[in-house]
Amino acid sequence: MAPSWRSCLTLFFLFLLASASMAQLSPSFYSLTCPTLPVVVLLRMTQAVLEEPRMGASILRLFFHDCFVNGCDASVLLDDTVTFTGEKNAGPNANSLRGFDVIDDIKSAVELVCPGTVSCADILALAARDGVVLVSTPCAYHVFDSLVSAKPGGFPLVFERIVDLGRRGWTCADRRGVLLQLGGPSWTVPLGRRDATTASQSAANSNLPSPASSLSQLFSAFSAQGLSARDMTALSGAHTIGQARCVNFRSHIYNDANIDADFASQRQQNCPSSGGDNNLAPLDLQTATEFDNAYYQNLVGFQSLLHSDQELFNNGSQDSLVQQYSTDSSTFFSDFAAAMVKMGNIKPLTGSNGEIRLDCRMVN
Repeated sequence: MAPSWRSCLTLFFLFLLASASMAQLSPSFYSLTCPTLPVVVLLRMTQAVLEEPRMGASILRLFFHDCFVNGCDASVLLDDTVTFTGEKNAGPNANSLRGFDVIDDIKSAVELVCPGTVSCADILALAARDGVVLVSTPCAYHVFDSLVSAKPGGFPLVFERIVDLGRRGWTCADRRGVLLQLGGPSWTVPLGRRDATTASQSAANSNLPSPASSLSQLFSAFSAQGLSARDMTALSGAHTIGQARCVNFRSHIYNDANIDADFASQRQQNCPSSGGDNNLAPLDLQTATEFDNAYYQNLVGFQSLLHSDQELFNNGSQDSLVQQYSTDSSTFFSDFAAAMVKMGNIKPLTGSNGEIRLDCRMVN
């Protein structure tokens, strides 16, 4: 009986350890140590998106590029030094990733109210969510309900709400440059990640899917991160906002057959067959700054900017799901939110692993 009892006890403790590990990420992780965290991040992201509507997409992409390289650990934020090689100059990231200054700004604000408490990895996860929710559109304005101070001498926090202009009888001409509306889906962000002290440029070069990826290559890249084909198709909907450089879509608009001819011709006007590599075009020509399901409508109409995106609707296994998303935004929003939570849970550093960086660009 003794060996059996000991085996059961061992299995029981292993189960407890596994359960504890799974439970380490929690939406309430900072409820006692930094309860104002969500408000600080939202306020700073609001300011960033108001100043540049494209920033929501940039922060979302930054989070994606972080999580796909050894987990959501803020390794993508680390600068290169004489003795340290980070991920910023990897092929998919160099001259491409944006938003580092925004994360720095949020981190500085958080440090004022909760010094040495919140990881850069968690700040990036929250900012990515807020970047989806805060999408610039032409008929809304921002109302700051009250201005309070977190503590004497602390960083001022703004509690806010978004009010539809139409309900107040305002027109778009009354907006006075302040354009903000709840756009994309929201989700609860599990927290408790810690920051990496290392980075991997080689993993960044190998793990991140290319704009030239085939459907099978996309499957492999997402599957390697524990994400399903449905997750992949839903997460690709992030391309309903943001822009791409000519160098990343030139081959598709000049060489591919699965593209609407008029759309290709239009894109070629700003992306010559040679030169102009950094010329930008919206990933979603219909509603470039709104988080909606127009991206999937573009795919069905063979008006995708990137080869890899059009692969999702090209007589393949994802065609039916793309068609569903193109007519059912609620299902897309629900699946996107669930997939974002799942992606945010890729290999987080928790407990005593990693550190809480004081500066997101360098290890302590």
